[in-house]
Amino acid sequence: MTVIYMKSTRFDDHQDYAPIPFDQEICQLALQLKKKGLKWHPHVGCFVWDPEEYIPVPSPFPQRIYFILNLNHFLKIFKSIDKMIEYLVWLPTWHQARLICHELGLSRELIFKESEDSGTITVEEETIFLYKLLLKNLKKDQD
Repeated sequence: MTVIYMKSTRFDDHQDYAPIPFDQEICQLALQLKKKGLKWHPHVGCFVWDPEEYIPVPSPFPQRIYFILNLNHFLKIFKSIDKMIEYLVWLPTWHQARLICHELGLSRELIFKESEDSGTITVEEETIFLYKLLLKNLKKDQD
């Protein structure tokens, strides 16, 4: 039986298309969302930020951002879901942020109007707008 090992290739921001914005503003807003009480359950398909550099393996993405492809790999490092939630910051994608807005009762029309009023043009700007909208609309009981 032949075992093939793939060489890990780091994200190249000069040639690769970023799946989400990787800038510091996104990370800091996500940290504010966490502190405000945004709930998440770690699962495959989540992007996370490791601000405390708890994960010993270098990130394939800038800013110590990781993608959960194999939850068991993360559980080997953190030993529990609760510890993952404690140390990592979830970076909701644009789509996930829109779903959370919907769960909070924010209509598409409201999001569109406020987005239009804020002058968002790029996906990065709209993601930042959505994070700020979530911060503004998280319920008091989530503080």
